[in-house]
Amino acid sequence: MAFAITAVLAPLFIPVLRRLKFGQNVRDDGPASHLKKSGTPTMGGVIFLVAIAIAGLTLLRPKIPLPGATEGLVVLAVTLGFGLIGFLDDFIKIGMKRSLGLRAREKLLGQIILALGLAYIAVSVLGRGTDVVIPFSGFFVDNGLRYDLGLIGFLLFTTLVVVGTTNAVNLTDGLDGLASGTTLVATLPFIAIALISDKAGVALVLAAVAGGCLGFLLYNRYPAKVFMGDTGSLALGGALGAAAVLTRSELFLVIIGGVFVIEALSVMIQVISFKTTGKRVFRMSPLHHHFELGGWSEWRVVLTFWLAAVILAVVGLAALYNLT
Repeated sequence: MAFAITAVLAPLFIPVLRRLKFGQNVRDDGPASHLKKSGTPTMGGVIFLVAIAIAGLTLLRPKIPLPGATEGLVVLAVTLGFGLIGFLDDFIKIGMKRSLGLRAREKLLGQIILALGLAYIAVSVLGRGTDVVIPFSGFFVDNGLRYDLGLIGFLLFTTLVVVGTTNAVNLTDGLDGLASGTTLVATLPFIAIALISDKAGVALVLAAVAGGCLGFLLYNRYPAKVFMGDTGSLALGGALGAAAVLTRSELFLVIIGGVFVIEALSVMIQVISFKTTGKRVFRMSPLHHHFELGGWSEWRVVLTFWLAAVILAVVGLAALYNLT
């Protein structure tokens, strides 16, 4: 449903974005090949968020009994909440022509509030508990190992996971189809995890996220006709983070979302190295730009990162062995 809605809405919505002059501003300090993308409609994340919301709210109704329906609604609410933060940032930057958008502290504060709200609901309302499952531990101990973080530890850990994932996906959104394709791949193992955890409602919302990403890829793949903007990338990161928290699979997200982790680490390494030594480790960060400046075509970089995402997704599923 989400795929179909996205595929139908996109060709209707893209001309509207173009008429409103909601075009991408490309920085001069980025790869020179990206300058031709200037003016390409952005904020396209609204398209698949509408599709995800329609699909989720249609199927997560009280009249349709579904295990984990409440958890699914929470994941949907978090997804749309992060999408709203991204929308405000995009609208201020593009619609109001203020280049910086939301201030960094404003954006971070909104993300932390949403993450803490998710953690509180998970423990106090949904009875999730404060333990985390250790990946691969089922290979050594029957039913695997768990570690109880305690309430304060869980609140801090959830905030780190959700805010970190959201911003890592945002950093990954730098090439045509890169964030939408890697997120599509990452949702598939989490759909399996949600079903194994008897949370079909979460699986349903993630399936809608996957369908929305697939429909968006029809127009976002190279050469992109539309970009998702922060509206889409923050929402996708929020969806993955929330699903991981509610299925006790936060540590699996580090593996399954390894592409996002590596992209974020490349930025951190670059900044720390430059500030401490004055030297850069990479030609440019995030990492996908390093390969571009090394002579790789944009499409080659995207395909390579998609392949890495598939491999990491399989490894993440293997880490579920003998866990209950």
